[in-house]
Amino acid sequence: MADKGAARRQKFPESYAIFDPIAAEWTTRPDVSIGAMFGSEGLNVRGKVFACVTFDGELMVKLPESRVSELAEAGEAQPVVMRGKPMREWATVGTDAAARWPEIIAEAYAHVDAITP
Repeated sequence: MADKGAARRQKFPESYAIFDPIAAEWTTRPDVSIGAMFGSEGLNVRGKVFACVTFDGELMVKLPESRVSELAEAGEAQPVVMRGKPMREWATVGTDAAARWPEIIAEAYAHVDAITP
């Protein structure tokens, strides 16, 4: 993971400049750590990932399906499609909306925390 992670960090320094300080703050909380997610590193709560940087340098978060639809309809996020399969509870947010990343990560945390034993 270190090699892939280093290469991704070099390819998307802006994304990690946004994500890393947010992640550092979140990892001070109980039950939150950094872990593997789709070949990337992401924030997880009790082992369940709720936010990470994608292969394209965007923020990817896990939210309720209805919230993903709401954000997509408002043009604030894109639903995730992996290998042709829609990921109903996952959305991406670009670096152009970096000011919203902390708020959206907080939403994702609240969602995953509530559904993770």
